[in-house]
Amino acid sequence: MRLTRQTNYAMRILMYCAANNDRLSRIPEIAAAYSVSELFLFKILQPLVENGLVETVRGRNGGVRLGRAAEQISLFDVVRVTEESFAMAECFENDAAECPLVDSCALNSALREALNAFFAVLSRYTIADLVAARPNVRQLLGIDMLVKRAPAA
Repeated sequence: MRLTRQTNYAMRILMYCAANNDRLSRIPEIAAAYSVSELFLFKILQPLVENGLVETVRGRNGGVRLGRAAEQISLFDVVRVTEESFAMAECFENDAAECPLVDSCALNSALREALNAFFAVLSRYTIADLVAARPNVRQLLGIDMLVKRAPAA
């Protein structure tokens, strides 16, 4: 199973916001921290906002912040809203290949069990866990170098 680039950067956006919880985060800052385009991050932001993982604040001092506490956002929450398909094999698709075993296939059962185990592990970790694992995350992302702006509250 391989996660998309969008999911990877969705998690990074959330990690940035969690590490920068004392003020609003701006997309140009996040893009600079991760060396990616702002347009790419704006596209990723949409499903995060639609699903309440991120909130946007408009205006001159606007930006983005977590939609709920970092401790309440699991990695599975992020994967669920950013990945389009979890089909690990053709037989997971609705228009499955013509296979005589499709309704009673041991491979299908094994892959489904593996996928459920993957989801269970992702459910055990939160955005807060990822940020806490790197005590110097603010320094690594360049957050402490930024000029103070409006508080996130």
